[in-house]
Amino acid sequence: MWYQIKQYIKFLKTSTNQHGVHSPFVYNLVTKCFYDRSRYKEYTILKQYRQSLYQNSKSISISDFGSGSRVFKSNNRVISKMAKTSGITSKRAKLLFRMVRYFNSKNILELGTSLGLATSALSLGHKQASITTIEGCPETAKIAQEQFSTFQLNNIHLKVSPFEKALPELALNLYDLVYIDGNHTKQATLNYFEILLPIATNNSVFIFDDIHWSKGMTEAWDIIKNHPSVTVSIDTFFWGIIFFRKEQAKEHFTIRV
Repeated sequence: MWYQIKQYIKFLKTSTNQHGVHSPFVYNLVTKCFYDRSRYKEYTILKQYRQSLYQNSKSISISDFGSGSRVFKSNNRVISKMAKTSGITSKRAKLLFRMVRYFNSKNILELGTSLGLATSALSLGHKQASITTIEGCPETAKIAQEQFSTFQLNNIHLKVSPFEKALPELALNLYDLVYIDGNHTKQATLNYFEILLPIATNNSVFIFDDIHWSKGMTEAWDIIKNHPSVTVSIDTFFWGIIFFRKEQAKEHFTIRV
């Protein structure tokens, strides 16, 4: 917790808004997507999806393949509490929706379905897109699949598997957008990046969640953004976003969202 607080203070000192951005590509992304204040009708569905989980008092036994929880002390967890403490926030879900919409992403990969809060945003961002999402815990995946069916999110393909087993096969495909919200450890994050790097196209966007979760995650982010294949990186504190645009000069941005 103290590490995150220190990192956030550092972020506030170095971050900027659109006025500190001189790249037309990033400026347009910030002004037309990050700061888009439109009230999309899909936001109502996102809210309903979230509320249905908040009202679910069922308990499940989860299989945790990641870095563990700072909230829960056991693997027996109430779904409503999981949704309130472990899922993507409403603000970030809306931003994820807008990013899919802005980039018109057609082939999307998510690592870490959890209860599907972020997955629903990916799905609604482009209803004709193909969403592949991976969840390692069968019980959690079962709840997510029930939610997808209830809200008729029919463009989602949920795979129940540890990431390490599913990724080699999935990495044979090309993806416009990859959202990584799984094992929040340095080595695992770097491994996912290296496996998925060959499938990145010039227009692909990779989003890494919780890049300041720990010292190790920040170190992983620093390695990723400085990789020779990465030309543009954006640190929003909660997300690290990278692009591979060969026509773009290499540049790092720290943006308040």
